Amino acid sequence: MKWLDKLERRFGRRYIPNLMMVLLCCQAAVWIVMMLLNGGIGAALTLTRAGLAHGQIWRVVTFLFVPPDSSILGFLLGTYLLYFIGTALEHEWGEFRFNLYILASVLGCLAAALVTGSCSNYWLYVSLFLAFAMLYPDMQLLLFFIIPIKVKWLGWMAGVIWLLAFLAGSWAGKAQLVLSMLGFFVFFGPSAVADIKAWIRREQWKRNNRNNWGR
Repeated sequence: MKWLDKLERRFGRRYIPNLMMVLLCCQAAVWIVMMLLNGGIGAALTLTRAGLAHGQIWRVVTFLFVPPDSSILGFLLGTYLLYFIGTALEHEWGEFRFNLYILASVLGCLAAALVTGSCSNYWLYVSLFLAFAMLYPDMQLLLFFIIPIKVKWLGWMAGVIWLLAFLAGSWAGKAQLVLSMLGFFVFFGPSAVADIKAWIRREQWKRNNRNNWGR
């Protein structure tokens, strides 16, 4: 992607090192506070239009720190999976591009919150898994720690769940689903469009050749 190369050449030294670890450490701190001190702190950190209107600008960042799952098992599994996925993406792309992916996703969530009233970090983190599945489709994970399954099939499952949620959602829900995945669409959308165009050209070439052979 040429535009990414240009951005990296110009701003490549401006990034937060080990961003995934920073996010997970902040999530762990918030989870501990939620469990031990104040269960309602998540509401003060989530991204809402009303909060932003009252000058609570920190929500643009702190919504990333709210654990998607507050149960002990869910938090531990989610943290491990996000660490595994996030560090793999950082290694594959480099830290600047990983930061850029998160930034694009945050801007998408901000737009969703301004349009619909609020936006969680759930689909943003799902988009990280989908990006991981695009880059490492044949890697195997153990589903329920028992069943080996390739990442691409889990990616397809996550994609189908996203599509069903989109089809069944209200207009506000649809906006949140699309905008929360902005990083994924920015990084993988151009290549997907190019693949679709290449497929169309191949099909046209095959059809034209069949017509010529039939004469």
